Amino acid sequence: MSDEIRQRLSQIINPATQKSFDSEGRWQHVGMEGEKLVIQYNRDGISPVEKRMIEKNIQDALEGVVGIENVLVKTTSSQSQDVFKALDAAPTKKPEEATTPAQIKTGHGTVGNKKPVPGVGKIIAIGSGKGGVGKSTFTANLALTLKKQGHSVGIIDADIYGPSLPMIMGKREEKPRSNSDRKIIPVDAHGVRFMSFGFFINEGDPVIWRGPMLGGVLNQFLFDVDWTGTDYLLIDLPPGTGDIQLSMIQNAHVDGAIIISTPQDVALLDAKKGLEMFRKMNLPIIGMVENMSSFICDGCGKEHFIFGKGGVAAAVSQLGTELIGKIPLEISLRTGSDEGIPYMSNESFAGRPVWNAFLDAGAAVNKFFQGTPELTKPGVISRLFGLNK
Repeated sequence: MSDEIRQRLSQIINPATQKSFDSEGRWQHVGMEGEKLVIQYNRDGISPVEKRMIEKNIQDALEGVVGIENVLVKTTSSQSQDVFKALDAAPTKKPEEATTPAQIKTGHGTVGNKKPVPGVGKIIAIGSGKGGVGKSTFTANLALTLKKQGHSVGIIDADIYGPSLPMIMGKREEKPRSNSDRKIIPVDAHGVRFMSFGFFINEGDPVIWRGPMLGGVLNQFLFDVDWTGTDYLLIDLPPGTGDIQLSMIQNAHVDGAIIISTPQDVALLDAKKGLEMFRKMNLPIIGMVENMSSFICDGCGKEHFIFGKGGVAAAVSQLGTELIGKIPLEISLRTGSDEGIPYMSNESFAGRPVWNAFLDAGAAVNKFFQGTPELTKPGVISRLFGLNK
C-alpha cells in the first residue's frame, strides 16, 4: 500500500513550473500519524490558488486507495520557518490561571460530496452496536429474501477484520476476477452477487490495518466493482461506530440503514449508539431488527426466550423508529450459515417461523422505498402487498 501511495504521488505536478514534485524534491514527509495519512511538502513559490489545486490533485490521486477524510496535507516554506524561529526567540507570558472547565471539540466533521454507486438503485447499510448479534447471517438471508421478492441484490462484506460472507454464501475458495473495463466482478452465490475482503486474504491471517487503508478498501468495493443492474446493495458493516462507517457515509449516497440487535439490554445499549450515529450523519433509518428473538426447539417445538423478551420492541418506541423484523433462532439457520447454504436458499423451510420472519423483513424494506423507480416494476408492489387479490 505504501508503494502504491508513493507511486500515485509521483504524478503530482507543480502548476507554477509544470515539473513533478519528485523532480523538485518538494516532498518532506509521507506517512501515518495515528489514524491519518499525513503528506507534507515545501510550497515555496506556490500561490494560494496553486496550493488549492495541488491539494485537490493529491486527493484525486489517492481516491480509491485512502479515504479523503483520512488524508491531511501540510505545507512548509522558508518564510514560515523564519516566523517559527522568531516565535521561539520571543519572551513567553506566564500562563493565566484556569477559570472555566476545559472542553474538547467533538463532532462528526463535514460530510464530503457523496457519490452514487454506478448501476445501483438503493444502498442499505446494516449495522449493529456490538458483535455477535448475527448481522452477517441476517444480511445474507435478507438478500436472498429480496431476491425472492423480485429484485437483483448485491452485498458488500465491509467487516474487514472479520469477513464471514464467503463462508455463509459457500464461496470460501473463490477468487474474484476483473472485466475488460478493469472493474472487479462480484462473486455470485445463490443468485446474489457479493464482494468480501475475505477473498483477498488467507482465512487465518489477521488484518492489522489502520483507518485510511480500511476506507480505501471500502471505496474500491463501492466504486471499482461492477454492480450494474443491482436494485439493492446491502452493506454488512463491522460492529461499532468507527472508520468504516464514517467512510461509507461520507463517500457514498446511502439510502437507508437497518440496526440489528438481540433482545438483551447489553446489546440494545450499543445498538442505540449505532442508530444515533446514523441519525447524526443524516442517514434515513429503515428500522430495527430483533435477531435471535427466541429459540424454537426442534425436539419439543416450544419457543424459548433465551435473551429476554420484547427488548427491541420497547427500544423502537423510545427511539422513534420501526421494528421491521423479529427473527427467531433455529438450528437450521445456524447450520446453513456454517455449511454455505443460507436458510432462505432452502425452499424446504418455506412456511416455518424463521422463513416467514425474513419475508416480513423484506416486505418492510420494500415498503420503506415504495413508490421509488426501482420498485415500480410491473407486479412487484402488487405481489408484495396483496393488491392483486
